[in-house]
Amino acid sequence: MALLAAAAAARRFSRSLRRFSSYAASGGEEAGGVPAGVVEPESPVRAPPDEQFAAWVARLRPGFTAGDLAEAISSERDPDLALALFRWAALRPGFRHAPASYLAALTAASSGRRPAAAENLVYDVLAGACGPDLRLFNACLRFCCARRRLFPLAFDMFNKMRSLPASAACRPDVETYTLLLTSVVRRVRRPPASMVYLHAVRSLSRQMKASGVVPDTFLLNLIIKAYARCLEVDDALKVFREMPLYGCEANEFTYGYIVKAMFQKGRTDKGMVYFREAREKGFVPTGGVYMTAVSALALEWRFEESRNVLIDMLDCKRKPDMITYRTLMEEMCRAGRAEDAFELLEELKERKRGPLDQRMYSELLDGLHWISQPHQDRVSPCDKRSDD
Repeated sequence: MALLAAAAAARRFSRSLRRFSSYAASGGEEAGGVPAGVVEPESPVRAPPDEQFAAWVARLRPGFTAGDLAEAISSERDPDLALALFRWAALRPGFRHAPASYLAALTAASSGRRPAAAENLVYDVLAGACGPDLRLFNACLRFCCARRRLFPLAFDMFNKMRSLPASAACRPDVETYTLLLTSVVRRVRRPPASMVYLHAVRSLSRQMKASGVVPDTFLLNLIIKAYARCLEVDDALKVFREMPLYGCEANEFTYGYIVKAMFQKGRTDKGMVYFREAREKGFVPTGGVYMTAVSALALEWRFEESRNVLIDMLDCKRKPDMITYRTLMEEMCRAGRAEDAFELLEELKERKRGPLDQRMYSELLDGLHWISQPHQDRVSPCDKRSDD
């Protein structure tokens, strides 16, 4: 009974100490940035039963190490009980948490949907509450990169890793750069707003090369994807040509990013070169790459190539959308090839497992009938080949 009472008192003192520390550190605000006096919604964290907690305390032999504690936390399925054990151990005289126990507690908090507790652990690690450890730092980065508001904290952790001496063996590795670049590339959409994030991609790429980290195919694809989304085709091709130097081979995603950026940039001839190269290697592009190629070729009135890409797309079980069909067939009508457009429509309808349902067929047929009628100011047929 004395052991049970002492354990309960230690947990109550730990909660009070953490609540007071978070209040004082925020200058009169509760943890999470909520002003004092504002009632927060009830936390999902619950206090574990005293019987279960006392059983775990009794199971840990006197003089237990941080490794024993980490093993106990990892084997406990209840995240609240695991975190209670972690906080109780911190109050033991002469005990100091090691990276293994912090990693186990962070894993329990993040997988158990206790983000507030996990965030407090990340701040403790950043403040130097335990020794440096590469696995622990990468786990903190993974938690921060998965949450938008903790994105700056991820770079604080990255800068801490870079500032450590080489003897600590905690410099950023491939996993570190992959986590950061994945989080950054997720925010890269269209220029010019995405140019801010593209600067971060360039900076991380330079630091990776300077530190001697050898990237893998996935990491290089992330860099190519960022350049391609911002239509920086030359930079994407530069990374593409450097892949053999690192022992990496381009895959269907690599070619897909480059081909799509080429067509969006207006460099149709070069885009078709890389598209054919990918198909010769047996890579099947995504539906978005196929649709971009069909539309770009149709807008330049290269109808035979556009039609061949469309048929290849259907053969590879990729389904175009309505805009792709309309772009190709309506451009054929504008070029004075209305009969070819109607023949293509009927051919697509008669294909086995046809890609056109009745609704799409009716809408396309009505659009072709309307656009093939004589109108004023019609553009005369001309060759709109690419300048590449």
